[in-house]
Amino acid sequence: MFTKVWNDIKNGNIAPVYCLVGEESYFIDETLNRLKKALASTEDAEIMSFDLEESPVDFVIDEADTFPFFSEKKLIIAKNASFLKATEKGKEKIDHDLGRLENWLKNPSDFAVTVFIAPYEKLDERKKITKQIKQNSVMLIAEPLKENDLNVWVLSAVKSYGKTINNDAIDKLVEMVGVNMLQLQKEIEKLALYLGDDQVINVNLVEDLVAKTLEHDAFKMLNAYLAHNNAEAIQIYHDLLRQKEEPIMLVGLLSSNIRTMNNVFYLQRKGYHPTQIAKQLKVHPYRVKLMLEQKSRPSEERLLKALNKLSEIDLMLKSVSGNRERYLEMFLLKAL
Repeated sequence: MFTKVWNDIKNGNIAPVYCLVGEESYFIDETLNRLKKALASTEDAEIMSFDLEESPVDFVIDEADTFPFFSEKKLIIAKNASFLKATEKGKEKIDHDLGRLENWLKNPSDFAVTVFIAPYEKLDERKKITKQIKQNSVMLIAEPLKENDLNVWVLSAVKSYGKTINNDAIDKLVEMVGVNMLQLQKEIEKLALYLGDDQVINVNLVEDLVAKTLEHDAFKMLNAYLAHNNAEAIQIYHDLLRQKEEPIMLVGLLSSNIRTMNNVFYLQRKGYHPTQIAKQLKVHPYRVKLMLEQKSRPSEERLLKALNKLSEIDLMLKSVSGNRERYLEMFLLKAL
């Protein structure tokens, strides 16, 4: 859907109203960038931005109905359209005139492009304004890509730089960066620029150049520990300490990964497909894939023992002074 809309924007077929819904910021930012580029007929192209958690929607409508001074069309960005999601009565920060917005949506200004951004997982489909904006705008759902779609997107992003990437390198890239598409885009650009006249992005290049995320290192540290590779786990831990990471944060990440891993294994035993597991636990399918592909899968008893021990370390870190780094280090040194 995004590809079709982006092509329409490129070809000048720009709608008067867009609504971008979802938590994947890459699609939202990329759509805004393409609209800005398409509307930038002059250096003084008008771009107005409103935060609907701080300003009433009347400001957006008034601006959209005001003729632009320096360009044929102006871009109006209305962030945090919280009136589209379910909220408790009396909890809204701003009293929006939704009746006026509903009427305006039926006949929006043709000299403005208005983009409503709702960075939420779900909208309240029962609301009249939600139905109205779905009917009278180009609505795009910005959600994380599934594994196959993500691989296709990486291939396309690499191809846009005139390069190619093999499947192992894609797996390693996603493993190291995660599924944050903005960060993936930055790393792909860095890899392509480094290659110069060379064409192929391989695993070794990814391992050498891609910046590791804290979540990746914590997951790798846990896998090393569960595989009884205590030396590697300790090395990763010391590297993280040199990067000024706090032991209490690392304990939290390890505990979170263990809970997710235990739930993944449990649901698989119950006959759930990996895609169903990801949906049930609200984690990305690629993360589920990495857990299920472990060569030596830890038992449920061992995972629960590790989780219990980490809870004890968490309590010590919060209540005992002294050499705080040693508590987690001793955990990683002792096999359960």
